[in-house]
Amino acid sequence: MPVPAGYLSDFPAAFTSSASLIPPPPINTQQPGVVTSLLYSGSKFRGHQKSKGNSYDVEVVLQHVTMEDSYLCGYLKIKGLTEEYPTLTTFFAGEIISRKRPFLTRKWDADEDVDRKHWGKFQAFYQYAKTFNSDEFDYED
Repeated sequence: MPVPAGYLSDFPAAFTSSASLIPPPPINTQQPGVVTSLLYSGSKFRGHQKSKGNSYDVEVVLQHVTMEDSYLCGYLKIKGLTEEYPTLTTFFAGEIISRKRPFLTRKWDADEDVDRKHWGKFQAFYQYAKTFNSDEFDYED
């Protein structure tokens, strides 16, 4: 419904200020169960894994994701890896990189050089190669 001419001129200045009209975030974005990331219980990823010149179709289904604990687990399904098992499914558990679970694992006999070499296989890691072991590393950036 259109506002009649002169209608707003009767309002006090507080009501006609140039307040921002940018809407606030949706009211339910902080509620448990609202998806805010690609990592959530039930999410699926499909792609290819290359190994020794071969390419295999893979699917990952996340069964449980807990961002607060930087933990996830699920199933990896791979097709064509062996003739005996044309489709092989295995369970995995993993850690989500965060302040709680940094890039530098300090596990499995891996030192900083081993971790840098591993993560360096991912192009997106390149910008962090010199700072990933810093105490000031910003995991939110």
